Order: sequence, then C-alpha cells, then structure tokens
Amino acid sequence: MINFIIMAFVLFMLMKGINTIMHIRKKKEEEVKKEEPSQEEVLLTEIRDLLKVQNVVINPDSEKTE
Repeated sequence: MINFIIMAFVLFMLMKGINTIMHIRKKKEEEVKKEEPSQEEVLLTEIRDLLKVQNVVINPDSEKTE
C-alpha cells in the first residue's frame, strides 16, 4: 500500500512538471507569434502603402491637407 502511494505521488509530480514545461513552451511560442506580423498583415500594409503613393501621384494636393 505504501509503495502504491509513493508511486502515485511520483507519477503525479512527474506529470505536473511535464505540464508546467509544456505551458511555458506554449507561452514562448505565442509571444513569438505576436511579434511577427502575419502574411495577411504584410500584404495589407503593402497595399495600403501603394494606394498612398498612387493617391499622391494622382492628387498631389491631398498630401498637403492631411
């Protein structure tokens, strides 16, 4: 009976440690993902910049009013 309790406690502590490590890894991955803009954001930024340039070329006075 004592052996069972000791083994159960050791197994519990082992699983708790593994879960903690996995949680820390997952947080680090999420931080990295937040820092990098997605491909969609990059494309939208490029489109926005191109539209700004196109607007300035077509209507040069619009830059002065902003």
